[in-house]
Amino acid sequence: MANNIKYILSFGAVLLAIFSLSCIEAQAQKKGWIKLFDGKSLEGWQVGENAQTFKVEDGAIVVFGPRAHLFYMGPVQNHNFRNFEYKATLMTKPGANSGMYIHTQFQEEGWPEKGYEIQVNNSHTDWRRTGSVYGIQDVKEAPAKDDKWFTQHIIVKGNKITVKVDGKTINEYTVPAEGGKLSSGTFAIQGHDPKSKVYYKDIMVKPLPD
Repeated sequence: MANNIKYILSFGAVLLAIFSLSCIEAQAQKKGWIKLFDGKSLEGWQVGENAQTFKVEDGAIVVFGPRAHLFYMGPVQNHNFRNFEYKATLMTKPGANSGMYIHTQFQEEGWPEKGYEIQVNNSHTDWRRTGSVYGIQDVKEAPAKDDKWFTQHIIVKGNKITVKVDGKTINEYTVPAEGGKLSSGTFAIQGHDPKSKVYYKDIMVKPLPD
């Protein structure tokens, strides 16, 4: 009898967890957020060189391997975004380096030539930390810690890029009228080097009016 009660309680807890997740997803959809990653596969995403750097485990994209870039090439807005809010929940392992590219386009190899990289790096030897508009307006102090989940939220409106980490504004960069690289494009996740391991989940976008 006791075992039956434990089983019922455990089953009830699982159902409650599933129901809670469904409610969270429904609330996100009502607020205009669209999932770009289904938590099960890389459907809608494309990688050129070193495809083995990306795999899906336990509802997250695991980035671990040689330099590679995973581009969103799915149906949402025909993978072409101008103004938007874009966010993901991440976890970096010690010494890891990665990045979230915006306004970029698919490349078979090399570092993306189009768009901007928003840095993901809490302890790598590169001093440019999480939240940096890489190489343009950099953050020197890491706003998050390794081995803990955090959210990076990127907002693009007109010529302004705003980066928030766990809800706190970390960086605001106004792109100059001439010489800037804001236009439109897709998103990409960076695999930086074979020693860097980073997890991504809850990848979502909210398109904004042009």
